[in-house]
Amino acid sequence: MPLDQSAKPNAFSKVGTRPLRPDGIDKVTGRARFGADMNAPGMLIGRVLRSPHAHARIRSIDASEAEALPGVKAVVTAADFPDRQDEFRDVLVNVMARDKALYDGHAVAAVAATSAGIARKALSLIKVDYEVLPHVIDVEAAMLPDAPILHDTMFTKGVEPTPTKPSNVAARLEFGRGDVAAGFAEADVVIEKTFRTEATHQGYIEPHACLASVGSDGQGELWVCTQGHFMVRDTCAALLGMDISKLRVTASEIGGGFGGKTTVFIEPVALALSRKAGRPVKLVMSRGEVFRASGPTASTSIRVKMGIRKDGRITAGEAELKYQGGAFPGSPVEMGAMSAFACYELENVHVVGYDVVTNRPKQAAYRAPGAPMSAFAVEGVVNDLAERIGMDPIDLRLKNAAKEGTRSAYGPTFGPIGLIETLKAVKSHPHYKKKLGPNQGRGVACGFWFNFGGQTCVSLNINIDGTVALAVGTPDIGGSRASMCLMAAEELGIPYDRVRAIIADTSSLGFNDVTDGSRVTFASGMATIKAARDAVQKLCARAAAIWGIPEDAVVWEEGAARPAGPNAGAFPPLTLREIAAMAPKTGGPIAGHCEFNAENAGPSFASHLVDVEVDPETGRTTVLRYLVAQDAGKAVHPAYVEGQFQGGAAQGVGWALNEEYIYGADGRLQNPGFLDYRIPVASDLPMIDTVIVEVPNPGHPYGVRGVGETSIVPPLAAVANAVSHATGIRFTELPMSPPRVLHAMDARRMAQAAE
Repeated sequence: MPLDQSAKPNAFSKVGTRPLRPDGIDKVTGRARFGADMNAPGMLIGRVLRSPHAHARIRSIDASEAEALPGVKAVVTAADFPDRQDEFRDVLVNVMARDKALYDGHAVAAVAATSAGIARKALSLIKVDYEVLPHVIDVEAAMLPDAPILHDTMFTKGVEPTPTKPSNVAARLEFGRGDVAAGFAEADVVIEKTFRTEATHQGYIEPHACLASVGSDGQGELWVCTQGHFMVRDTCAALLGMDISKLRVTASEIGGGFGGKTTVFIEPVALALSRKAGRPVKLVMSRGEVFRASGPTASTSIRVKMGIRKDGRITAGEAELKYQGGAFPGSPVEMGAMSAFACYELENVHVVGYDVVTNRPKQAAYRAPGAPMSAFAVEGVVNDLAERIGMDPIDLRLKNAAKEGTRSAYGPTFGPIGLIETLKAVKSHPHYKKKLGPNQGRGVACGFWFNFGGQTCVSLNINIDGTVALAVGTPDIGGSRASMCLMAAEELGIPYDRVRAIIADTSSLGFNDVTDGSRVTFASGMATIKAARDAVQKLCARAAAIWGIPEDAVVWEEGAARPAGPNAGAFPPLTLREIAAMAPKTGGPIAGHCEFNAENAGPSFASHLVDVEVDPETGRTTVLRYLVAQDAGKAVHPAYVEGQFQGGAAQGVGWALNEEYIYGADGRLQNPGFLDYRIPVASDLPMIDTVIVEVPNPGHPYGVRGVGETSIVPPLAAVANAVSHATGIRFTELPMSPPRVLHAMDARRMAQAAE
């Protein structure tokens, strides 16, 4: 029986249902083990000494008193990590500062001791001689000719000729097509504005935590909360000079990540301490450390210019994006630039982006990294264009929306996509017909995300009782185990509760890329389908052997092997359970496997609608109603899909209205905790309505698209458009916190009074 990898007909018995999550009981009863829940005999407690300066040269580190303190078993500094001049160098320098501390919170030393109290005391005994240097926090300021330079060896890439003078601009990128000048000349209305967003944190509830153990034989084990334990293994092995095969990494349950746990921060430090002490070391970040020293998203300055004819056709789009990614290159400016105009069919487009370094912590991914900020700018201008020509903002978007056959602004031509369907769903929803009251406003915005595939490996083992053990290598951050079980059950024709999925450690399964890019349900799901079909082929072969007929005379239907064709004979069906029970006597274990590099991840589009009310006396914004319509391709587990839609919207609301990193004049973070860094709580949000649009992705057997990231792209713009509608003031800077909104309204009132 040949292995059929074709798309399954759109008739599912398991996929599309809403079974209970397999990890639910463990999590509500406290049995699930997260990053800080693992302990080991003889375990030491690790603590990290962090720079109190935004930018300082490290003249010397004296740890002798700390090392002499009873109970201290190891102290490490940059000297304990081999220097590197390759792609891991920036990761290494971020893990432990070498010549300079580059931001408030940069690690400069670490200790391992028999108790937390002794470890804290040891940190106070480490003497660091700093030469404080001028610092720069703002992205625009960092690009000025007289800005303090972070890296003397950084010369801007993407510029010809190559600069001879170092700068804080790590790279410049540019793309476009058509004739932008001609497009603007054709327009009846041209609008140009500059927008700014502040850095925000992912706000995951669980801090970074790990338990490391390195034996005298050089073999290491690491238990860690992460979105990618294979990435952690490879990075840590490189930084410590270990063979990859000597480090086994197990991913714990994860208490939130949203992209923020796709980067290595403390794991190499814990391993270095363990190797030096000869005992296991547990290292857990405090909440203050999470804010000061783990990756937030970038802050940005974005200029957008767009032109439109009176009939509503957009004639040209131009954008200049400046993103700071913290103290090291790698801001998400490229993805922000590529997604900026992706929702629209444009003949004339030009985009320039700058990757800039500042004295801030190294940025990490945050759900569709880079895209929410550029959408905030572009969608704000689109709304203003609609207002200027007197056109409904949804109708304007429908007139210019990208569709199948559209050549995207960043290059590729789109296949089947569902942007138009999401806009129509919003326009026909009862929310759009609700009447607004005084001080209330309505905003709409669209968003796009690429979605990724990547290296993926899955193993599916059939037990002799007919149950199935599914091993995947992508940590579950949003319900993916349930989706994998549904797809395996669909292919095998068995009940959902007969499949159990685990996240295998790095020594038990082939390499898997990180859980990011909305790739897991697409890529691991496809691998699960292929592994299940591989197992079905073997099940049919066993049935053929039992019956004594050719393998091609056997088909698999409704969870059983059945004879088919003129040479099949007449035999009763053999169920999966029956074949599995006979496996020891018919050839041994039965398993299906898939190892591949997933491609053809379908892009995803969403349209959001929000109503707000702005208090004219305080500037406080209340979100009244919120609607998300998004193309999921195929919703494998609709409840999880809706949860992803709602979660992205909730985080976007916080980003738009309250969340921001606030730095003092000394370059130190002023709000490193949830008391002062305000994320939305339940009372800040309405019930978020959802509409699941399903335009199948032809690159997946079930039509799946990633959904986890697109949902955070439109909210910044949608909320800003709503607040601008409510107040009559175009807000171009986030967050729109009460003081900022009140100041803008007061300024307008004063200007009106002066007229």
